[in-house]
Parts: sequence; structure tokens; C-alpha cells
Amino acid sequence: MSFFAPLGSLLSHLADTLHPLCGASATAAAIVTLTVCVRLALHPLARAAARGERARAELAPKLAELKRKHGKNPERLQRAASELYAKEGTSPLAGFLPTLVQLPVFFVMYRLFSTGKGGRALLDHTLWGAPLGGRWADALGHGGPVGAQGLVYLGLFVLVGAVATWTYRRNRKAAADRPAPAAGEAALPGAAVMAKVAPLLSFGTLITAAVVPLAAGLYLVTTTTWTAVERAYLQRARTPRPAAAIDAK
Repeated sequence: MSFFAPLGSLLSHLADTLHPLCGASATAAAIVTLTVCVRLALHPLARAAARGERARAELAPKLAELKRKHGKNPERLQRAASELYAKEGTSPLAGFLPTLVQLPVFFVMYRLFSTGKGGRALLDHTLWGAPLGGRWADALGHGGPVGAQGLVYLGLFVLVGAVATWTYRRNRKAAADRPAPAAGEAALPGAAVMAKVAPLLSFGTLITAAVVPLAAGLYLVTTTTWTAVERAYLQRARTPRPAAAIDAK
């Protein structure tokens, strides 16, 4: 049995449930609903990742101080850093592992919605007349950018662009708020360039949405919107506490 069959079957049943409400666009609505449900189930992992990021940010000043004190003695530096992590009850990998666990789920979801594997003719359904298996190039050949199908993609691009712009602004603000390297501490090679380029990566979703099937585009806009809102919600958990609060522990 295909690995995608259970998800495809679930999606089909969900589409049947939504059909009285959404009609011919029930499968598209099911894609959005299933994506939201999966992201909701993964939210505890996102919270764990946010706590890990916060822990690393809080320890950054102390780790920098250890590096200044023991920079010429790698073994002593490693031992002191390990002791610091143990004292604070965290680790250098805090925040990374929960994120890595989520990646296979995102891959499976994307593959399901871009290939239709496991679904009951998933990509044969439509969203307001635009086939879920079609691409923007196909829509351009059926009425052009302002035709019936083209307008569906236009709406999708507007949503993706809005989320990308919001994410871009938040990433730029985060980069601007990031403390500069301490005096005498060399910045990582290429760090300045990456700080300028990284916020622009959010617009990559817009390019992806233009070349993948509409079903995958719906998944992308739903999951990126969830990510943007989720990160904003968890921002408080990622904001480091004042150093005095850490020292008082």
C-alpha cells in the first residue's frame, strides 16, 4: 500500500464531508482544512523549537564571554560551555530537533498535493473552475491572466505575496534587532550578505506557487500563512529575558 494512501483517503473523506458546503471546490477546501489540522497537531513541536531558540538567545552573552576567556583553549572552552548548558538545563541543539521532526511531514504533505498520490483523482477536481492539477501556465492558455482560471491564480498570488511581504518585514526587523558582534569578535564570513538576502527568501514561495499544481499552491499558501502567524504568536517565547533575570536564577 502506498505511503500516501492513508492521507489520500482521509482527504477524500474530508472532501465528501465538505461537499454540501463547498460544492465542486470541496477538495480544495479539504486541502486547506487538512493542512491546518496537520499544522495544529505539530504546534507543540513549534513551541518546543521556540523555547529552544529563546534558551540559545539567552545564553549567547555568556557563551560570548566564555569564548573571550577561553578562546585560546578549545578544550577548556568546550568544557565550560557544556557546564553552562547543563546548569541552564538546555543544549546547543535546543530548538533544532523539533524543527527537523516536522520536515518529513511537510515533505509528505507537499508530495501528496503536488502529485495527487493516494487521493481519489485528487488533481482532477477544481477550485472555482481551475483544475487542482493545473498550473499557472495552463491557466494562461485558457483565458489569460484575467480569465476565469487566471483570476484564481491571481488571488493565490496575492495571498502568497501578502504573507511573504509580512514575513519579509518581520525578518528584516529581527535582523536589525540582532546585536552586533562584540568588540574584538570577528563576524562570521558572509554574515552581512546573508542578513540582507535571508529576508528575501520568503518571496521564493511566490515563485514556487507559479510553477507547481494549484493543489500544491493551496498547501503552500496555507502552511506559510500558518507559519507566519504562529511565529508572531510565539515571538514572546523567542524574546530573550534580560540578562539580570538569567543571572538571578
